[in-house]
Amino acid sequence: MSLSEVQVSELTPVESSRSAISWGPIIGGAIAATGVTLILLLLGSAVGLTMVSPWAAQSSSAATVGVTAAIWLVLVQWLSSALGGYLTGRLRTKWAAVHTDEVFFRDTAHGFLSWALATIFVAGFLASSLTSLAGAGASAAGTVATAASAAGTAAASSSTIGPDLSTSYFADTLLRPEQVSERAPDDAGAATAEVSRILLQGAVNGQVPDGDKAYIARIVSARTGLSDTDARTRVDTVLKQVDDAKVAAQQVADKARKAAATTALIGSLSLLIGAFIASTAAALGGRQRDEEEDLLVTGRGPLF
Repeated sequence: MSLSEVQVSELTPVESSRSAISWGPIIGGAIAATGVTLILLLLGSAVGLTMVSPWAAQSSSAATVGVTAAIWLVLVQWLSSALGGYLTGRLRTKWAAVHTDEVFFRDTAHGFLSWALATIFVAGFLASSLTSLAGAGASAAGTVATAASAAGTAAASSSTIGPDLSTSYFADTLLRPEQVSERAPDDAGAATAEVSRILLQGAVNGQVPDGDKAYIARIVSARTGLSDTDARTRVDTVLKQVDDAKVAAQQVADKARKAAATTALIGSLSLLIGAFIASTAAALGGRQRDEEEDLLVTGRGPLF
């Protein structure tokens, strides 16, 4: 046999018949991480309930409760990831004739897979819980909607407000009397309904036209006995209160949007850190497992 043939035979790669993935330790670590997560979540719920009280003087602020819950959820994610990853690396069997760098990569990959599987388990559990809560809420909302629909039907049958707000508003505009002071005191219900439709139309359009403001002021003057100037001042004050309430609602919605975005960013960052912790813990557990086995093998004395 020539030298070149010997070199070729020495460089021929040898494929192992065993897979590089050990699903047993991965599943075991994922189950352990899921169990620890659920236990810690229940513990956090119990602690959180002690911070909330129906008596305002004995209850923590909403901001304090929210920040504490966020910190606890992050800690739960990291602790469960560390435990699941460590068990995954420690429970696997030793890979013989494998380079240390490859062993390190496989351990980190096993820890990552264990973390991913545990995350899927926890997400499925939380999704099923939220689905149950949403079903109960939808049932309650359906009951309320049915009652509201019945009340709305009864109200519609006894009022002059039509099904189309815009049509009713323009019809009122066409039929506005020239002498408001003669009709408003006698037909209080019709005047109130007409003013309500004007305000609703203004809310839809974003503002109340000056002509509608003047008309509302005349109705207010006829109903309350105020002068035209005082009635217009009252109308402007009420419309300003409506605008302030609209701005306050928009600010609340904007704060909720920012809070949701912040929560999503923190949650994604926490998950990424949890994946890193699980991978690192798996590499640590695998290294300790290999070192313990090496100590046992090298520490044996002579057989005879």
